[in-house]
Amino acid sequence: MATFQKHCDIYQGYNFKRDVQTPIGFITALTIGDITLTADQTCKDPLAPDKDLTVVTVLSGAMWGLGVTDPFYFSGQVSVYNKQQVKQLTYKDLTKVDVSFDFMVYEYDPIEKAYFKCLLPTEEGGLKGLLEKNGDDLNIDVADDPSREVQSPENFSFQIGIKPQPLAQKASIASSFKVKVVKSWGLKVEGGQASG
Repeated sequence: MATFQKHCDIYQGYNFKRDVQTPIGFITALTIGDITLTADQTCKDPLAPDKDLTVVTVLSGAMWGLGVTDPFYFSGQVSVYNKQQVKQLTYKDLTKVDVSFDFMVYEYDPIEKAYFKCLLPTEEGGLKGLLEKNGDDLNIDVADDPSREVQSPENFSFQIGIKPQPLAQKASIASSFKVKVVKSWGLKVEGGQASG
């Protein structure tokens, strides 16, 4: 089965240049349990580079196995404040943690000579999931030391794995400016029976 996997350019995410056409991505909203991370990093919107976009995370990577129950995996850079919030979460004894998140991954279409959104939720306000577990540990981490790739603003490497809640949700995947498909994420559970 196919997998969506995109390596994103952190430098281009922070320092958008019109003559560079590498993939970029952002998490624009992220709530983990009762902690809402702040959209406190200002980047350029690749679809309208004269406009600012405030983001929680500048992505270095995004992956989804495209299956209805496959988790989303994101890696990227967070601010000092958000690093402190995530680090505190990793210290807590958490079992089941709800996550709500909104994101966009962009790729450049050389035929249209423009960026397009190649992965994003179709749901207004993003998707709802649960922190994935790696054995006994939840799949979330943040670096202790600042990143060296982009030194200002100070930022820290972050990664998270999110599996779907028992809800029928959808995400859009595109391979070009005009070619896209909508895929289901999560199964709605009614009376003990799953339905897509």
